[in-house]
Amino acid sequence: MKGSALMATRRQLASSLRTRSFASSSSLLNQSPPPPPSSASRPPPPPSADPATHFGFQSVPESIKESLVKGVFSSVASSYDVMNDAMSLGVHRLWKDHYVQKMNPHGGMTCLDVAGGTGDIAIRLLDHARDRHGDRETSVQVLDINAEMLEEGKKRFAKTMYHGPQVSFTLGNAEKLDTVADNSIDLYTIAFGIRNCTHVDQVLKEAYRVLKPGGVFSCLEFSKVTNPLLAQVYNIYSFQVIPNIGHIVAADRDSYQYLVESIERFPDQATFSRMIAEAGFTVSQREPWEDLTFGIAALHTGVKL
Repeated sequence: MKGSALMATRRQLASSLRTRSFASSSSLLNQSPPPPPSSASRPPPPPSADPATHFGFQSVPESIKESLVKGVFSSVASSYDVMNDAMSLGVHRLWKDHYVQKMNPHGGMTCLDVAGGTGDIAIRLLDHARDRHGDRETSVQVLDINAEMLEEGKKRFAKTMYHGPQVSFTLGNAEKLDTVADNSIDLYTIAFGIRNCTHVDQVLKEAYRVLKPGGVFSCLEFSKVTNPLLAQVYNIYSFQVIPNIGHIVAADRDSYQYLVESIERFPDQATFSRMIAEAGFTVSQREPWEDLTFGIAALHTGVKL
């Protein structure tokens, strides 16, 4: 599903909303309005059956956000590294290396890499365990909501030494980890994925559920640049340059525009750190998070005690 398909989905949504509005208006014109109830007898408005959420800067029904996000990542799956190069000014590889080194997987750990379809974090986890600790027992389950991203990961792993029990691939939703048992995971990683989820709080609750006592939640995500002058420069780059890069390298401006908007909508470092703590994790008071490259990205860690 390319950028044009994503545009078609948006147009279909708008057309559907217009059609419902017209039908409702026509029906009202053909009816006599009932007498208004008194304020004492007027019932409260019913809750919305399909509440709204954000898709970038757009407001969309919650029921379709998942399919829209799937469409974006189906579009960028084959050029995922190029996309991350554009979003991070080319330094995402250094961030990921630092991220994995800080987690220091070893000792036969059971790892769950969520939104990890292309396998770049999973390979780093296994490489680190093998190269630093001589560990061939640590394993990674790669979970992603997008089948195309998982296929890219399988292709990448086919070129490595890691097969069999050390790595597995699961199509699944971070908000409902049906295939993962309670208290079964040593290390939960999610890199550049949580901001695309509809209910971030539910993702955190599921992470807490599947981790063993003593297990670690670790998230690497684009964040807020802390220097005001640099923030202004990066904002201009994000909104004026990155979508054009998407148009040039992938013929897909819309997907890249969404990715930029999703970063802008994601909570700042302090807010997200509080959300992790509210999900039950213990967060370091000395260093609740670590800013990378002036806060373009941030690394968040929580421990399940």
